Amino acid sequence: MCKYHIVFTPKLSVSSFMGYLKGKSALMIFDRHANLKYKYGNRHFWAEGYYVSTVGLNDQTVAKYIREQEQHDIAMDKLSVKEYKDPFEEKGIQEENRNRRKKAK
Repeated sequence: MCKYHIVFTPKLSVSSFMGYLKGKSALMIFDRHANLKYKYGNRHFWAEGYYVSTVGLNDQTVAKYIREQEQHDIAMDKLSVKEYKDPFEEKGIQEENRNRRKKAK
């Protein structure tokens, strides 16, 4: 048995369970490690999506999924180039206000 598997009754849909699990765990992690809020900003802490399967897949199939998910995450990070600005940094606030004014024109 894999030490990273979860078994639950079908009272919840898989997507509801995963949304709850990712949401609550991200809040707990940010609460315990506040510095990560600055690193991740408004971006999502967890990777997009999740992997669900019935028993019987081999390690190679799971490893392939993880590799492909990692490549997808790297591509998505490149699309969201804007870095999170420290709200307590005066220069960052002024820059953000200038950018907003430019966009409003």
